[in-house]
Amino acid sequence: QVQLVESGGGSVQAGGSLRLSCAVSGFTYRGYRVYCMGWFRRAPGKEREGVASIESDGSTGYADSVKGRFAISTDNAKNTLYLQMNSLEPEDTAVYYCAAAQRYGGRCRWYSDGYWGQGTQVTVSS
Repeated sequence: QVQLVESGGGSVQAGGSLRLSCAVSGFTYRGYRVYCMGWFRRAPGKEREGVASIESDGSTGYADSVKGRFAISTDNAKNTLYLQMNSLEPEDTAVYYCAAAQRYGGRCRWYSDGYWGQGTQVTVSS
């Protein structure tokens, strides 16, 4: 059974930092050689959007709104995904979700072959 559990959310003032963690279990044992892991967020009244992703070859991608401020990383020994968030802005307020998915056909299959955590709240005050 694949499980993803986020932690590290909270409240912070604008300009502050937070590090989100996502403990992943069961995913690598499925033997996926090509896969993606990522962070998404859903702000109040908005659709869920991708924030950052990292693929099994180490390549990363970021939404334009977080480039230069957020950094995604993994600790394979700990089966943990991280999102370091610096220079936080009130617009970053959202529920943040981690996800893991197979990658094939040139795409990360977040919604058809993916697994999701329950989310963690991040609130940034001005």
